[in-house]
Amino acid sequence: MRFNEDAELDVSQVEDLGGSGGGGIGGRVAIGGGGLGVLGVLIWFLLSQFGGGVLPAAPGGAADRDTVPRGGMINNTKLAEKCKTGADANRNQDCAAIASINSIQGYWTDVFARSGRTYRRATTNFFNGAVSTRCGNADSSVGPFYCPGDSEVYIDLSFFQELRDRFGAAGGTFVEAYVLAHEYGHHVQNLLGTSAQVRGNATGPTSGSVRLELQADCYAGAWANHAKTVATASGKPLIAEITDDDVKRALDAAARIGDDFIQSQLNGRKPDPSQFSHGSSKQRQKWFTTGLRTGNPTSCNTFDRNVDLG
Repeated sequence: MRFNEDAELDVSQVEDLGGSGGGGIGGRVAIGGGGLGVLGVLIWFLLSQFGGGVLPAAPGGAADRDTVPRGGMINNTKLAEKCKTGADANRNQDCAAIASINSIQGYWTDVFARSGRTYRRATTNFFNGAVSTRCGNADSSVGPFYCPGDSEVYIDLSFFQELRDRFGAAGGTFVEAYVLAHEYGHHVQNLLGTSAQVRGNATGPTSGSVRLELQADCYAGAWANHAKTVATASGKPLIAEITDDDVKRALDAAARIGDDFIQSQLNGRKPDPSQFSHGSSKQRQKWFTTGLRTGNPTSCNTFDRNVDLG
């Protein structure tokens, strides 16, 4: 995936809690190699492995975000200095993440507007090591996640190094954008009230949690279909090119974060569909492809009881 060199970036959609740059993360990461990040704690694996992290909101409802301990001082100065244009995004991972976030939120702003709704932006927080949220405390082992309690996305950017080092999946800028688009899919579900339909921790191939995750994959695909047309305030599209190889890598990533792949390859046991919480490799590929092919979020009807989930 390549960004338009002179497209402007909006750093205000991100808050840097000390998780940008440094440790080899700030530079552009070579395409190829490794995989999709071990999410650490096995309990967390069952609840929110990559591509579907949703931490439950803490009791008491959403708090004023400024009263929530963040686990780091917000300082966007460095990001603002180095992430100004698409040219910066083409050579720096932090800037690429910002550009992808701008594109994803621009897409959903347009979609909501066309249906007479107002899209409320969600901030993405770059953190390093650990963070406190309205959904509780979390560390890097949980992978990227969305917190409905404060309606924000959280990611330790070192996760993208794990993408290459641990699972053996192909990485790349578009795969990283897919990760972010999936998390923003959960934000859309929160805004539309879809998330509220899923109660408890029920698992299984047709469970509510699987339907929620597959829909977020489909939403990510719908964004990808339109990504080259989503423009900045100046009218310049952010994304210049998404190649067939980019899509192939994203589908490879989707396969390697399927419940069956994780259970067999990571945990070394026979896949148990009754424990599925995010969907099989085949299902995740199917629903990302559905969104990508149609470009229409209404095709992401995973909660239709008559739909074939794959």
